[in-house]
Amino acid sequence: MNIYDKANDLAKALRESNEVEEITSAMKLIEADPEAKRMLDGFRDQQMELQQRMMSGDMPAPEEMEKMEKLFEVLSLNLNIRRLFDAERRLSVIIEDVNKIIADSLGHLYGGSEA
Repeated sequence: MNIYDKANDLAKALRESNEVEEITSAMKLIEADPEAKRMLDGFRDQQMELQQRMMSGDMPAPEEMEKMEKLFEVLSLNLNIRRLFDAERRLSVIIEDVNKIIADSLGHLYGGSEA
């Protein structure tokens, strides 16, 4: 069994998943709506900045996190952006599940039980 072949099969399955198709479709609709695209781009920029700060140990103030949550709620009022967020969340769950399956399969190497 070639692990890289299996990884490529998994990558292909992800690319062909309903979640990726939904993300692609939602992005096309957002790209066609300049206001939605501007709002989403601004949100993504702020989100990335916060994540980079957190990775460097600079935890944002609760007010900043609350502001981002409110912005997320406002953006979610746009049906196409909400559709994108929902599809991204579903894809994220799949990726987390796959990571857990892989990690669990190697647990016996580090003193855990083999799944």
